[in-house]
Amino acid sequence: MRSWIVAVLVGCMLLPAAWAESFPANEIHLASEVWPEHTEADGSGLGWDILRLVYEPEGIQLKIRSVPYTRSIGLVQRGEADAWVGSYRGEVENAWYPRWHYDADQVSALALKTSPVPTLENLGQYRLAWIRGYDYQDYLPNLKLYKEIQRRSGILSMLDLGHVDFYIDARTEVDDVLESAADPSRYQVIPLTRLPLYLGFANTERGRHLAEVFDRRMSALVASGELRPLFVRWKQPYAFDKELEKPHVAH
Repeated sequence: MRSWIVAVLVGCMLLPAAWAESFPANEIHLASEVWPEHTEADGSGLGWDILRLVYEPEGIQLKIRSVPYTRSIGLVQRGEADAWVGSYRGEVENAWYPRWHYDADQVSALALKTSPVPTLENLGQYRLAWIRGYDYQDYLPNLKLYKEIQRRSGILSMLDLGHVDFYIDARTEVDDVLESAADPSRYQVIPLTRLPLYLGFANTERGRHLAEVFDRRMSALVASGELRPLFVRWKQPYAFDKELEKPHVAH
């Protein structure tokens, strides 16, 4: 649920509106990576349930497309989708971000049980790894010693061999990695911070209109508490408590 900002993709945001595909007014076309129990290809998951509750009462039907994360950004930039799912705010230049997030990542560190417990303040002194394109150096403080890897399949070996101290990822992905361990008790998971997740809309008149609908509906849903049962159903922490409750104050 993160960015890979490369020059060729950013440049695509500058394509003229004439390149964009025209979609019906009663549809929103959303692109997302498949994240288990969040944005499944069959339309199930917490993320899709939230977005249906946002848009369907407005007469707008979700049309979903499941693609790798960087491709989801590219689809929006080429006018082949209205928004992509799971963005950190401001990660792509010239995208249009709503004021409200829809969920939040519990960013966590995976390590051997014998490793020290890091904090946000001292995390930068350790050797870190995360999936290429997730760009945690932009969202966590003072990171210096890190490497980006192509796939999660080798993470446990990297930890076992002492090649890195901590693997950084959203808690759901960390849990998936742990499921492949022969002995999960050898490892520990340390929560670090929560990062709000946004839709990244096309910076067009249509995209800005759909973002306005999103913000208006999210304000009402958070105030009414209607979203809370969805988080309970999917056994996820509620994303609108305490410091995450309020929307971003500016675009």
